[in-house]
Amino acid sequence: MRDPLKRRPQEPAPRPSRAERLAAMDLTQLATHFKTDKWGTHRYTPHYERHFAPFRDKPITVLEIGIGGYARAGRGGKSLRMWKHYFRRGQIVGLDIQDKSFVDAPRITTYRGSQTDPAVLQRILDDVGELTIVIDDGSHRPEHVRETFAYLFPRLAHGGLYAIEDTQTSYWPERGGSDDRDDPTTTMALVKSLVDGLNYEEFVDESYEPTYTDLHVVAVHCYHNLVIIEKGDNREGTRRRAILKSRYAEQ
Repeated sequence: MRDPLKRRPQEPAPRPSRAERLAAMDLTQLATHFKTDKWGTHRYTPHYERHFAPFRDKPITVLEIGIGGYARAGRGGKSLRMWKHYFRRGQIVGLDIQDKSFVDAPRITTYRGSQTDPAVLQRILDDVGELTIVIDDGSHRPEHVRETFAYLFPRLAHGGLYAIEDTQTSYWPERGGSDDRDDPTTTMALVKSLVDGLNYEEFVDESYEPTYTDLHVVAVHCYHNLVIIEKGDNREGTRRRAILKSRYAEQ
């Protein structure tokens, strides 16, 4: 007869599924798991985690430009898979100049085309709707970065984030940049202009007309080779006239 006071052996807890294990990882762990260069070659993931964490469980759409693998068949898509498991409810979209359709999977959709082709960018927007996060990991050529930003930033969701990777090419003439740090055509020149634009309400030039980015860039976060731009309403007002009384008294 079984002793009623004797406890049954405790059954081991079921082993978490692969999806559960991935869902529990932070972004750096996911980057390591999927072997992306966003951790290791670069140190981007801690910065992304800081800014992307509030979106992790929201039904957002993320566009990454540049899928990786270049023209090699069957290569690329590592970071798209990482984003899929980081943004648990997110739709992940990739754009590449090469055909990367083999990466397509539930919650991952790829498009082929140039990052500077407005027709391609608009087709993506028409298909997937509003973008909350854009990550430009494309050609890294300043002229391409600037054209893509000019088209996509106005179409980014309010409260969204726009990331530009590998900004070191701004300083490399071989990659379309310049060794003149005052060259106005580089990616970093764009970034510096956005920083100035944050404070457009303090400009003393009364004839100045604020640009779209002046009005809608609310923060510019600069890291080593990475910039993350926040979109919102940049109309806080100014006490410029009250403080600079002598200047305006003369007018």
